[in-house]
Amino acid sequence: MKAMILAAGRGERLRPITDTCPKPLVKVGDKSLIEWHLEKLKKAGITDIIINSAYLSSMIVSYLGDGHKFGVNITHSVEGDSGLETAGGIIKALPFFEGKDFLVVNGDTFIDGDYKQFLEPLKDGVQARLYLVTNPEHNLKGDFSLDEQGLCTRGPGYTFSGTAVYSSKGFLNKEIKKEPLLPYFEKWSQEKVLTGKLLQGKWFDVGTVQRLDTVNKYVKEKQL
Repeated sequence: MKAMILAAGRGERLRPITDTCPKPLVKVGDKSLIEWHLEKLKKAGITDIIINSAYLSSMIVSYLGDGHKFGVNITHSVEGDSGLETAGGIIKALPFFEGKDFLVVNGDTFIDGDYKQFLEPLKDGVQARLYLVTNPEHNLKGDFSLDEQGLCTRGPGYTFSGTAVYSSKGFLNKEIKKEPLLPYFEKWSQEKVLTGKLLQGKWFDVGTVQRLDTVNKYVKEKQL
């Protein structure tokens, strides 16, 4: 399986840190946020990775290069300063996945867990499997509910972690434009081809300075 790390966000809520440093390169412990993802993807056997970027993209491309120093193969998908949002970024990168299922991880999250849990193939006809977490304090209303069959619908049950496995078929023949994923999720949910699974491990959204401090404290305490 190939993977994509979403790394095109501006990181407004992490300012002033992100005024001069793109969010994926913000340090957590002794390494950048995106390096944690690269290491865990490699450990899970995923070494072909595409990374989209927009804001301060030249810094991301320069720092990561072709991935050789991290033991992976990195392809860069540069979107321009305004970015394409999540669905637009995936559609632009779609040829990289060669028509197969692929993993997407949000670059502004931190997961203390085994990424092998994401390798399970999608069932026939399913367009996506979202990995869900217990609602954190900053999102108590949740994003999705999960039924006994593992189908996802919009609801208060859980929060979407930003990590998901997608079928390439769900994005075929779509125009490359600035576009979010939520309309796709809503359509797939209505068609009963959107599934979910609880993420195994500790998950953090690193979207604000306060949450960055929380993650750094966790990493230090766990001696990761």
